[in-house]
Amino acid sequence: MVSLFTTISSITSLYLAHLFRKNIFSKHGLPSRIFSDRSPLFVSSFWTNLCQQLKISRDLSTAYHPETDGKTEKVNQILEQYLWMYVSYHKDDSNTWLPLAKFSYNNSDHSSTKQSLFFTVYGRDPQFDSVHITQDNPAGKLSTKLQSVQQDVKRELEVAINRFKRYVDES
Repeated sequence: MVSLFTTISSITSLYLAHLFRKNIFSKHGLPSRIFSDRSPLFVSSFWTNLCQQLKISRDLSTAYHPETDGKTEKVNQILEQYLWMYVSYHKDDSNTWLPLAKFSYNNSDHSSTKQSLFFTVYGRDPQFDSVHITQDNPAGKLSTKLQSVQQDVKRELEVAINRFKRYVDES
């Protein structure tokens, strides 16, 4: 599952551990493996010791070869393009809607598995059917916006994936 969340620009290794606990561990448990670049955050003695104590293996990309893990690189390129389109569309409240972007990505079928990451993890598709919504109250307005943004985000994700596929096919 892909996790997306906002952070601060001057993040420390300790704050990264806080984000990890809040956004990854509390929702998914401990990963057995983490793929990352050689950012000072991920190679710090604090993060190294934390991963050792939690028995998390770290796969660090080789300098000047960020494609060390091809799957991660592909996902990163798709998400980068997807988020660029998404954030530029919802400039004023991207922090509010970032969880829906994550939901849409995790709920989209992936070419390698022919199913969504959500289905792979939970064994079912999430419930988010279009229903008749009355827009004359705050709950109805929010429900309508959720459905609209979810559809927009899913469409933008498909555009990003197709653009990446064309790039790979031409290479």
